[in-house]
Amino acid sequence: MGTAYDAIVFDNDGVLTTPTDYDVLIDAVHDAFVSVGVPEPPTDHVETLISPDVPTLRRVANEHGLEPNELWNARERAAIDAQLEEMRAGRKRPYDDVAALVALETPTAIVSNNQHRTIENVLEEFELTEYGFDIWYGREPTVRGIERKKPTPYYLESAIEELGASNPLYVGDSQVDVLAADNAGVDSAFIRRDHRLDYELSVEPEYEIESLSVLPNLV
Repeated sequence: MGTAYDAIVFDNDGVLTTPTDYDVLIDAVHDAFVSVGVPEPPTDHVETLISPDVPTLRRVANEHGLEPNELWNARERAAIDAQLEEMRAGRKRPYDDVAALVALETPTAIVSNNQHRTIENVLEEFELTEYGFDIWYGREPTVRGIERKKPTPYYLESAIEELGASNPLYVGDSQVDVLAADNAGVDSAFIRRDHRLDYELSVEPEYEIESLSVLPNLV
């Protein structure tokens, strides 16, 4: 592909906003178990529900006599609430270089493995729509949402189609982001934030960048 990108799509956590602290998510999952009648969930079950696949979710739910959707919906609600609290407390916040996006003339969108409602909260709390984000996709709080998360390109392809883009660039901070871009047949830029200094990729992005401030020069 050439570099005449007609849109830029961004991951959120670790790209636009700081990642949510792992312990916050652990506590949220624990609270979710409690809310569905499991007051002392095993530690490995709590850790598994941070990022399960569907078979693993079903196994954990079955061990507690729960419907997978019931457990997962509780987990998603707890994670949404916990992350909103982190935003309002200033512990989850936009990176300073997000301000550079105001110089972009190309359409922009967000595609995240986080919950769709969490992305909406990010946009509302931090007023990120002023940087041109008209389209955003987060994970549905359902079992189907698990199936559609990256590296599956479902949400990325949906955003690209809605943008009407033929040659977009996807900006992410993880291997699943690069893989999702590859699976969608588009270029990727890997941003190496402080939390990724020792992170190794087994797939090659088109670009590796250290700041969003370089993006206007790429398009």
